[in-house]
Amino acid sequence: MFDVLIIGGGVSGMSCALVLGSAKNKTFVTDKKIGIFTHQKNSSLQEAIFYNAYGITSGKLGSELLTESTQHLATTYPHITQISNEKVMKIEGSYPEFTVVTNKNSYQTKNIVVGIGSANTFAIKGLMQFVEPHKKALPEKQRIQLKNEDHKVADGIYVIGTLAGWRSQLAIAAGSGAAVATDILTLWNNGTQTHAHDSIR
Repeated sequence: MFDVLIIGGGVSGMSCALVLGSAKNKTFVTDKKIGIFTHQKNSSLQEAIFYNAYGITSGKLGSELLTESTQHLATTYPHITQISNEKVMKIEGSYPEFTVVTNKNSYQTKNIVVGIGSANTFAIKGLMQFVEPHKKALPEKQRIQLKNEDHKVADGIYVIGTLAGWRSQLAIAAGSGAAVATDILTLWNNGTQTHAHDSIR
């Protein structure tokens, strides 16, 4: 049983995983099992190049960033389970006992974070009732989002990045993933507001 499974290995999903990973020494996180589906084939980063993203070298290819981020996560936070080459097809159950079904396996988790982009090809069964037109995309793009309030779709289900209704901008997606990570840390900390920082002190 995972305590949280993140669906999507793009900017928002990896950002969420990195923040959760960095909290590993907090007493309320040490026993938590965290996983991320790092399926990146359809990520919009595959065709991106960055000149305006804070902290990223000018001219960095999005495809390079995808590869580097999974390596970074594996090296820095090896306790986070990376599930590659699996596509999520269906979500069953309700909080705190969900089953996430992929094209190859099924997994049990208490919480789910969904960050797989806003293309209208979204087809995860069990979440289709939350789909609505994207509020910040051009209508002709036919983008979608999941109905949510401050990233929360339903008890135990969170949405991040463009699928949460945000614009397609790397810094926004990263912040969205980090925001949900701190919401989950707060949940694990019995409702006491919390976050995770690293320091040289």
